Amino acid sequence: MQDDTPTPGLATPPPPAKSSPSGPAAASTPAAPAPSTPAAAVARPAPSSAVETDPAVPSLVPFLTTPAPQAVQEAPVVRSFSAPSLAPSVVRIGLLLPLTGNRASIGADRLRAAQDMLNAVQLALFDFANEHFEVVIHDTEGTAAGAADAVNLAIADGASLILGPLLAASVRAVTPAARAAGANVVAFSSDRSVAGDGVYTMGFFPEDEVERVVAHALGRGLRRFAALAPDTAYGRAVATALRSAVEAGGGLIGRVQFYDPEARDFAATVKQLARYDARRGALVAQRRDLEGRTDEIAKRALQRLERLQTIGELPFDALFLGDGGKRLQAIAAFLPFYDVDPAKIRMLGTRQWDVAGIGAEPALSGGWYAAPTPARRADFEARYTATYGARPHRLATIAYDAAALAATLARGEGGADFSAAALTQPSGFAGHDGIFRFLPDGTAERGLAVLEVGPRAATVVSPAPETFAQPIN
Repeated sequence: MQDDTPTPGLATPPPPAKSSPSGPAAASTPAAPAPSTPAAAVARPAPSSAVETDPAVPSLVPFLTTPAPQAVQEAPVVRSFSAPSLAPSVVRIGLLLPLTGNRASIGADRLRAAQDMLNAVQLALFDFANEHFEVVIHDTEGTAAGAADAVNLAIADGASLILGPLLAASVRAVTPAARAAGANVVAFSSDRSVAGDGVYTMGFFPEDEVERVVAHALGRGLRRFAALAPDTAYGRAVATALRSAVEAGGGLIGRVQFYDPEARDFAATVKQLARYDARRGALVAQRRDLEGRTDEIAKRALQRLERLQTIGELPFDALFLGDGGKRLQAIAAFLPFYDVDPAKIRMLGTRQWDVAGIGAEPALSGGWYAAPTPARRADFEARYTATYGARPHRLATIAYDAAALAATLARGEGGADFSAAALTQPSGFAGHDGIFRFLPDGTAERGLAVLEVGPRAATVVSPAPETFAQPIN
């Protein structure tokens, strides 16, 4: 049964007036504060007009996506705080991100993600926040100890909600202090184990992506599945999820194989998956048998075999590749070489496939993966690129949607409400990554589409849902 109750505080938020289409995008959004600033507050002027609407799933996107004229004329207030000095009418939340730290231990990609997420939060503030809402930024430095210090500072500054941190270890580090202060946490981690008891996570879970794409594949008549995944926590999680989803849908698992993620050559891995030696040996033996015969049937059969690399069917018709990036491309390149024919075997993947140019590898063309609908994210990416001069990290939309949610809940009719009841509204919310809602265990449920890899771009073959069909248990 669908819960169509509008979300309190989100059904009719006051959006800003539309700005002129001719106005430059860069002028309507803020520049990022310097990441070296240990604590800064960012606020924006109040929106100036209102629109009546009553959606089943309150959206964080259509209401307030175009900055108000005030945002063009006035820069955000950026201040440093050494002690709490909070007016009673101001709602303050803390934003915890690894903005600095050891690049080797944190990773360049995570540092870049954090900066882009900070930029995205500022875009959300211009779109959603009023003069009574502030975000205080604290650098976790990418360590558990840094995160613990950051959350203590945020709480001392009067934060009533914590956004972040990004890393699972950091989320665990902030949890005790946040719980003691009664401040809920909306983290950015994709680790299920950090959620619960006041900690909610906006991250995407690979298990949900596996379940979505497997359901689509089963619906298209595929029944025999195999998996090739890195021998990592992520790889084993997707393999376990694959087995569960396939068996629940009445399918069969033909083979699950792991590989060393640090390997540089994946030829042996693919060769083993394809049972290449056995199938090649069967072909050679059959050729030898036919060559000893002189009848016309044997001659024709031998001619057909000359065009083959192997004989014998593989025990799967869908292959789940639980990886992304360069490893995925390297593995995919060996599949046709060892006679795993993409014309016969459907390739499946997760949101790690959701990157530009993946179709350049022919073996992946036609493959399916689960991810948010690209169209929802495209507008955000265009605004971000125009403002900051570069495409945003894939995680930037998570930060935008989290900040938009916080700013909207902060101006409910009864005042700011970041309670469990407000965060776990059954109808959920709709953001740039599609619909999402927090479950009672703190994890996020999301509506995902299934996309098909094309030579130039992916296309949606199974749309994401617009509402949640089932109530929260």
